[in-house]
Amino acid sequence: MTAPRTLLVLDDDPTGSQCVHDVDVVLELDAEPVLDVVRHPGRTCFVLTNSRARPEPEAVAINTELVSAVLERLAAEHLPLPHLVSRSDSTLRGHVVAEPTALADVLERHGVAVDGFLLAPAMIEAGRYTEDDVHYAVLQGRPTPVGETDFAADATFGYTSSDLKDFLVERSGGALERSGILSIGLEDIRSGGVPAVAEILRGARDRAWVVVNATSYADLDTVAEALAVLESEGRTFVTRCGPSFVRPLAGLADSRLLGPEDIVVGPGRLPHGLVAVGSHVGLTNRQLAELRERRDLFEVELHVPTLLDDDAARPGYVADAVARIRAALEGRDAVVWTSRELVRTDDPEESLAIARSVSDALVEVVHGVAQARPAWVVAKGGITSHEVAHRGLGMRRATVAGQFFPGQISMFQPTDAPETTRGGPYVVFPGNVGGESALADVVDVLDRAAELARSQDPRRGRPAPHGEPPRNVDPEEHQS
Repeated sequence: MTAPRTLLVLDDDPTGSQCVHDVDVVLELDAEPVLDVVRHPGRTCFVLTNSRARPEPEAVAINTELVSAVLERLAAEHLPLPHLVSRSDSTLRGHVVAEPTALADVLERHGVAVDGFLLAPAMIEAGRYTEDDVHYAVLQGRPTPVGETDFAADATFGYTSSDLKDFLVERSGGALERSGILSIGLEDIRSGGVPAVAEILRGARDRAWVVVNATSYADLDTVAEALAVLESEGRTFVTRCGPSFVRPLAGLADSRLLGPEDIVVGPGRLPHGLVAVGSHVGLTNRQLAELRERRDLFEVELHVPTLLDDDAARPGYVADAVARIRAALEGRDAVVWTSRELVRTDDPEESLAIARSVSDALVEVVHGVAQARPAWVVAKGGITSHEVAHRGLGMRRATVAGQFFPGQISMFQPTDAPETTRGGPYVVFPGNVGGESALADVVDVLDRAAELARSQDPRRGRPAPHGEPPRNVDPEEHQS
């Protein structure tokens, strides 16, 4: 394991922190809180750009403006620049080429030549791995080339290639030549070790792309150590990766699992919590069904066609949902979810606009409910999680306390947020995560944490006895 390097992670949705803990998360595109972190050697700062929900020109502008501001200040203060990570989906959705290229452009404007880009999309816990340059997703227990999955049919970021060299050529519109793309193979990693991988990286010049094969954290650890060798030689790389590679880059050995005793529910909060669901995948529907089996829930469905078609009725419609949920949280947990009716379009930008409009309604509901201080909030879905945290709860900065399951489902502890948000656990729950019981299991842990908080002896501050949290999640399906 290498000594921790300073990392600035531009995360295109909030799910990239699933494999790390005790790192800072900034939810605003503001250089100041980022600088508060990266001025200190060995620290890791995630910035939630939400750029996967934006058209490519906007995504590029977001990355460019923020990183430019941070690097200018660091240079003026004669401080070292962090390693830049463009963190995205382990199933290859996102602005894969454009965003890291934008980061390289900023570095070069500061006199730093970029030798190459590392493409390491693995998310080990999710069964997302790369072997012989082909990226796989384990679905229903079967390794499937990712180009043959539903992820590749994404309305905005669709693709056909599972071989990452072909994928890069495809996503670059032919601007990249396959012959110029390097590869770090499993044989290089496992037989040759750090020296062999470092030698491959030395062959990267003039922004060459390097495909990182990995089926385990041990593979990624070796690549991270080899990268440190190149960095010590004065070479510069930009990383484009899924969640797993951030862990060895940050010098972390494992994830931190959370039980009820680890979750602080602050005083003065309602007895029950809110689940906000924006994800439309089939797994989310099955997880909601399991949650209904276990819990007497108060449910509010937001009808998507109404949200999109009737601007005049929308404010009253949302206000009514807020009032009903706030009343219900005195006696039971609540779920607000968008109807499963998908409004489809062949236009990628229009598809993003529809998703944002629906997300906005969920945000408005959560913001209204948050004023009553629910015990906890879970947001289900990538875009949903970011918007709920930032605009619904007013969160500006947080730390990642840990995860509910290995490499899955992070909990944020707000450090800069309104008083109504502080003291309320916030859970980032991607759309395609875990088995069918995962959502119900997380709610069980959160409810037990809320019960512990209510049962504390005010004279001693000691919680009542409790059992262990469930650990039976099936990691066969994940997002990011």
